[in-house]
Amino acid sequence: EYALSAEEPAKNAPSAPGQHSTHEPPALTRREREVASLVAQGLTNRQIASELVLSKHTVHHHVTNILKKLNLRSREQVASRLSDW
Repeated sequence: EYALSAEEPAKNAPSAPGQHSTHEPPALTRREREVASLVAQGLTNRQIASELVLSKHTVHHHVTNILKKLNLRSREQVASRLSDW
């Protein structure tokens, strides 16, 4: 069973664990979506930290969560996945 945050609309909930629609992103937080977008643009963690006024450690944490949630292994795969949305 999935618990949705106030930020995440119910329509983005996957139909079963581990399943995500090709056209809808999995439940990333607003900040994770911002970071993913900047990762897809090729920015480094340092550049993302500067852009979003975060520490490099926090950006690294967000990138790690994004990779885990999307079941990806690289920043390049994040860019490819975002282009599918």
